[in-house]
Amino acid sequence: MLISVNGISKSFADELLFEKVSFSIDDSDKIGFVGANGAGKSTLVRILMDEQSADEGSVFKNKYTKIGYLEQYACGDSDRSVFDELLTVFAEQTSIEEELEDIRLDLEGSKLGDETLIARQTRLNERFAEIGGYTYKSRIRSSLLGLGFSEEELKKSVSALSGGQKTRVSLAKILLSDCNLLFLDEPTNHLDIDSINWLEDFISSSKAAFLIISHDRYFLDRVTNRTFSLESKRFHSMNLPYSAFAAQRETERLTEQRSFDNTMSEIERLEGIIEQQRRWNREKNIKTAESKQKIVDKLRRDLVTPDKTAERAVFKFGSIAGGGDNVLICENLSKSFAEKRIFRNFNLHIKRGERVFLLGANGCGKTTALKIVLDMLDADCGSVTHGANIKIGYYDQLQASLSPEKRIIDEIWDEFPKLTETEVRNALAAFLFRGEEVLREINKLSGGERARVELTKLALREVNFLILDEPTNHLDIDAREALEAALAGFTGTILAVSHDRYFVNRLATRVVYMTESGTTSYDGGYDYFLEKHTAQVPVKEETAPKSGGEEYKRRKQQAAEKRKLENDLKKTEAKIAELEEKIEKNNELLASEEIATDYIKAAEISDDTAKTQAELDQMYALWEELAAKME
Repeated sequence: MLISVNGISKSFADELLFEKVSFSIDDSDKIGFVGANGAGKSTLVRILMDEQSADEGSVFKNKYTKIGYLEQYACGDSDRSVFDELLTVFAEQTSIEEELEDIRLDLEGSKLGDETLIARQTRLNERFAEIGGYTYKSRIRSSLLGLGFSEEELKKSVSALSGGQKTRVSLAKILLSDCNLLFLDEPTNHLDIDSINWLEDFISSSKAAFLIISHDRYFLDRVTNRTFSLESKRFHSMNLPYSAFAAQRETERLTEQRSFDNTMSEIERLEGIIEQQRRWNREKNIKTAESKQKIVDKLRRDLVTPDKTAERAVFKFGSIAGGGDNVLICENLSKSFAEKRIFRNFNLHIKRGERVFLLGANGCGKTTALKIVLDMLDADCGSVTHGANIKIGYYDQLQASLSPEKRIIDEIWDEFPKLTETEVRNALAAFLFRGEEVLREINKLSGGERARVELTKLALREVNFLILDEPTNHLDIDAREALEAALAGFTGTILAVSHDRYFVNRLATRVVYMTESGTTSYDGGYDYFLEKHTAQVPVKEETAPKSGGEEYKRRKQQAAEKRKLENDLKKTEAKIAELEEKIEKNNELLASEEIATDYIKAAEISDDTAKTQAELDQMYALWEELAAKME
């Protein structure tokens, strides 16, 4: 055991963040820590780091526990090169290396055969091998390349890097440290998909324990074996990765609510009897009333109030009718800035109703390509053709259209002056801005809150083609799921850039992978793309639309594929119906009085429901993928 937490609570002013939190972390744990923005996750981590104190409770650390926190390894504006900055993690290795070189020179010179020096050299060589001295430089290089740096960038000064690049340098430093318990706060921010895959492999193979605060559900499912959560000021822990944890928590909430409702009904029944017995006011009646009151008191004492379900944004993007079948055609686009070529041979053909996700390494030009499509930048060569009657709505990850000095309500009202104040407030309420909150200034909002303001504006626009650049950045899991639901219900066309693989899997009908030299198209979601991309078997080069005989062959092939899809879809629907029926029967059992009081049996049924729900979620995902292909 590396660390043990017992009954800690924390409040700020009069607001309780969490109370009576207890858990332990063992040396083999890979823990995902989830919860809404502002729930107190980072505060809890700072308490574990002794950077803040708890109001009550205790934290015990094993004397061998060495904790690393990403902020501790911040590189700031160092004048060192990226590679040399990583060398600071290996102070002992570099020190031994320098001393061994000095001893070598002495033994080759005036102190030839010095037995004391030879003995010192032997001890140092043994220690050097023990602490990985012969591999630490190659580990530095492979880590930096894995996190998306190029060979040339390893020589750049840290002070010349962007904020995202500095964060990646800090991440590499903590990963290569000798800490055996690492706290990572949103480690996948600023990473492209290839770098996230590298990080997943690193964490999975590491002997250190990890506590990872993240909203990246796909990442959490890949690397964690436990999940912590903070919700409604209460702490929950399960030995499950995120998706299984979420399904189990939903089942627990249902069980808790039904148990609560049943207990309250019993209390109400007993209190009716008590009132009746007291009205009759005979000695026997008074004794009965007192006996029943003791039962009521015990029930109230043991009553567990269910967690309040966190309020979620509920909104939709309204799609206007019309628009041609060919929504966007990009042919042979290329772009350079000064002497640096960003990309060439960019081809993209999007048809009405498609949900296309543009993926690729950081710096390959995805955002630049979107800006060319939006006429915000000019291409060096090639052409962009928009379909007839196409109305575009754009989500900018930098939120450059927001005015920092404006209030939230004015930011919306100024762009949509025909709306009444009630209509503006209703629109903002759908994104969880209510009452006095709409009077806050944009420059005082968190990243997630600014993202919700930008999404409010987008939801009010009359469009049939959404272009989204990293729309899930800064959003917590609940907000991401609300956005997914809204986009799934959007009947228009979507072109999006995103590193959120769970998000891509839920929505994509097609993935287009972009490199400096061109684009490759994969018909399906992220998992299908990953399978083909990892095997390096491209499905097809994305090109301008074809015609004539090739078009006939394509349609014929599509017809055959459609028949197969229809058959697969029917089988999937049958399986979904079977699983839904099983869950419904389990829920009926949990609602019964017999099971409600049999906690062992209820736990068994809950466990079975969680496993069935996990299988059902997979079937839903498969159905969505098949349905998208059918479309």
